[in-house]
Amino acid sequence: MPQPFVIILGKAVRYAARLRGGGSALPGLFVEKISPDFIPSTLKQLPKGVVVISGTNGKTTTTKMVVALLESQGLKVFTNRTGSNFVRGVAAALLGDIDIKGKLDADIAVLELDEAHAVKFVELIPPRYSLLLNVMRDQLDRFGEIDATARMLEKIAQATTETVVINREDSRVLKIANNLITDVRYFGLNDSLLSHFPSDDDLHGKASKKTARPDADVTLKDFNDKGAAFTVSGKDFVTPLKLRGVYNIFNSAAALALARTIVPEASMNSLLGSLSTVTPAFGRGEVLTVGGQPLELVLVKNPSGFRLGLQSYEAKGYATMIAINDNYADGRDMSWLWDVDFTSLENEPVYISGIRAYDMALRMQYDDVPVEKVQTELAIALQDFISLHPDTPKRIYCTYTAMLALRKELSKITRVEVVA
Repeated sequence: MPQPFVIILGKAVRYAARLRGGGSALPGLFVEKISPDFIPSTLKQLPKGVVVISGTNGKTTTTKMVVALLESQGLKVFTNRTGSNFVRGVAAALLGDIDIKGKLDADIAVLELDEAHAVKFVELIPPRYSLLLNVMRDQLDRFGEIDATARMLEKIAQATTETVVINREDSRVLKIANNLITDVRYFGLNDSLLSHFPSDDDLHGKASKKTARPDADVTLKDFNDKGAAFTVSGKDFVTPLKLRGVYNIFNSAAALALARTIVPEASMNSLLGSLSTVTPAFGRGEVLTVGGQPLELVLVKNPSGFRLGLQSYEAKGYATMIAINDNYADGRDMSWLWDVDFTSLENEPVYISGIRAYDMALRMQYDDVPVEKVQTELAIALQDFISLHPDTPKRIYCTYTAMLALRKELSKITRVEVVA
């Protein structure tokens, strides 16, 4: 258990950072420096151990689903709710949850972790369970290449002590199972849905060798804008969902498979009842109210996510804004925007903002999408966008740091969920 003086100092830094509106990971960085053993010594208290969720797309919302499912079964769950998925983000979240003696009142930890940082994390404390979602071309200037990302996920799996849950529809993730000695479970898609969820190779026109798909513990059978159907142990189940976006719905199968692994005695009806109440994680299809009209924030990070976002949300009847930043957390290389088909937006002008607004505006021209306005300053752009469409529902597709900046501005004019 960590020393009391470390906890006191860490909590003080956390309090000061919150007063100044600082980043959620700053206190974690501080406590990492003064006490490298802080995370392992704190998490080792948990009787059911640690769960790591990683992959390119969907970590935050999937983590939120898993937490809700486990809590519905009576477990006390610690998680990094801010979506700060670096190791220091976990440390910062722990500072908020432990008491002054270092006691963490939880049964299990469910942590979303960035692929590269997850590798460092599992060296500190091996997870009991892990969930590997997918591998896509995301922030390649940071990770180098897609196969390097797959190798990171493999290291997470190899460090897992009990069960690894794997996406059987992602060939690079599926391959990881071949070298594991731990228990492996799978989630997947009904054959009829495979075309809705192309692999990275499919998106980039690369032929990949088709391998046999193992039986899935949970299979997404069908979905629409009201809910989803799943097949579990040969039986079909249907549930309404508040989640939107096709990848969120697919990842609900991942969350169910993981929850069933951790709490095998849980009934599907109980799990689905909990799943039906989960709303999107902040910025991942989150809906706010501005001037009596809905304003939806949709996080985009790579071509597959952006393409599926455009597919998931009907453009007609909405004013649309795209906000593209290229800060470190977004990825510096924005060339992936050229792999996205924007023609679904061609019927209405799109407002463009962010650091890379002019690059985005140029991309719009090539798909004959009219540009309403270009404004690089996000705060000015948001105010202008709202004033231009006072009586219309709005949707903003945004990269990660743009999403954070927009939420901060929106919090000044409407209720925005605070993620502590």
